[in-house]
Amino acid sequence: MSDPDSAPAGSQPAPSNLVMRILAALVLAPLAIALAYAGGWLWALLVTLVSIGLFAEWLMVVGAGSTALTGAGTIVIATMGLCVAFGALKTAIITGLIGGAIVTVIARGKFVWAASGFAYASAALLASILLRKDLVNGCAALMFVLLVVWATDIGGYFAGRGIGGPKLWPRVSPKKTWAGALGGFSASLLVAAGFAACGIGKMAPLLLVAAVLSVVSACGDLLESAVKRRFDVKDSSHLIPGHGGLLDRLDGFVAAILVAWIIGFLRHGVHSAGSGLMVW
Repeated sequence: MSDPDSAPAGSQPAPSNLVMRILAALVLAPLAIALAYAGGWLWALLVTLVSIGLFAEWLMVVGAGSTALTGAGTIVIATMGLCVAFGALKTAIITGLIGGAIVTVIARGKFVWAASGFAYASAALLASILLRKDLVNGCAALMFVLLVVWATDIGGYFAGRGIGGPKLWPRVSPKKTWAGALGGFSASLLVAAGFAACGIGKMAPLLLVAAVLSVVSACGDLLESAVKRRFDVKDSSHLIPGHGGLLDRLDGFVAAILVAWIIGFLRHGVHSAGSGLMVW
């Protein structure tokens, strides 16, 4: 998620940048929703490709993007995606553990950062596919997470630009404000209220879950900002017009989907994590 509240109060975003952000969102959001709704191998394919992209961008940010390392990680993540998509979760996990060891060895001096990036991309892969695989509530759970993250991002963007005020964490992300954080948090609660109003879950638990996921999403954004600041990188790439790279766009989602899956897993197990998140 590229810095949403990135201007002082009263200022307006550059028209060309805002237009590019809107156009990119109009293309990518419907695609993500359509494939999330379809589920199955279509969603698994999208998630696998995105996870490979996350790993590749992470390596570039930390200065470890060698051909051998990127290639090895790509093969392992693709294999994991194929395995988990067709129900071979144990094989996917074993593949990930072996692949992570291989990535660590190839990375040499950058092994800590390379291993962290591999774990980051692998966690995003597994959580995104497993949450959706719940045949009863997987689709609703995935849509809930997507909308909470998007609401946090959009609410933060406009509240931050319209109100401004004190900075959230200047040392890590100097352009984010408390107003943006609170605006995004409030918007996420509206998503929960909307789901409950439509009869998809109970109001109080969904508000609590949305609050947790919104905060986690914002923390994921700050984590990625901290990594980029550590290596003096502005954007993870220029893949998405107006947004930067996949890491810039999906940092909040990766954190939120992982925590969402953990909540669902702890309540209803591996194969019913969607129900564990939505049914209280």
